[in-house]
Amino acid sequence: MKIAHLSDIHFGRIAYPEIVEVLVEEVNALAVDLVIASGDLTQRARPWQFEEAVAMLDAFAAPVLVVPGNHDVYAWWHRPFLRMFRPLRRYCQYVSEDLSPVYESDAVAVLGINSAYGWTIKGGWVGAGARERIVSFFKNQRDDAFKILVIHHHLTRLEALGKYAVARRARPALKAAIEAGVDLILCGHLHVSRVEAVEPGRRIVVASAGTATCNRWREPQLGQNYYNVVEIAPGGFTIEERLYDVRARAYRAARQSRFER
Repeated sequence: MKIAHLSDIHFGRIAYPEIVEVLVEEVNALAVDLVIASGDLTQRARPWQFEEAVAMLDAFAAPVLVVPGNHDVYAWWHRPFLRMFRPLRRYCQYVSEDLSPVYESDAVAVLGINSAYGWTIKGGWVGAGARERIVSFFKNQRDDAFKILVIHHHLTRLEALGKYAVARRARPALKAAIEAGVDLILCGHLHVSRVEAVEPGRRIVVASAGTATCNRWREPQLGQNYYNVVEIAPGGFTIEERLYDVRARAYRAARQSRFER
């Protein structure tokens, strides 16, 4: 199975006029089985930004699984009441009311959970319901199924990225993922592309996608746009980080990581 993993699109802060079209065309040409978008479709949750995000998602030939990010909630200064009490109203209106989407095939089980809430600033939070959902969904899968958890925020720190904030209640959420036998966590938020295996009692691979199309670049990847391609086989899986080449107007393979199952 082949999966395209995108994150932090940020309509409203697109880096180059052509980059979204290039991304869609390339992903469709790769004939992936699933497209996963791990949050921050918009910059400020404006209606027109959601409309453009939905147009992009609809342009993919493969099924799409998407979860919201912290930029997909109302801004504090724009709609403070809605920010607190109905933060994802526009996301639900334009994208999906399903905040815990799933994808299941004979060999792969994918679960998305929401970590974007109105009363955090930019950090995330994983509530008890989401943690219970992780355990119940994956426990009902076949033992040999490849299990993928999709979330916008990080549940653990990646050593190469130094110090940064993880989601609130990240530790029990990560514990739930371990108990459920999750193989791979797909996330974003940091705008830095990094793939790393962590071993909090059991190995889990974390793929943090960089920003696929946005100009909100961050150290150490200033001026760089990435997305991931995940290929799953019976014996293992590979994650290829693909970097946008501005001059060529195409994404190129930058790094590839392989892991045995």
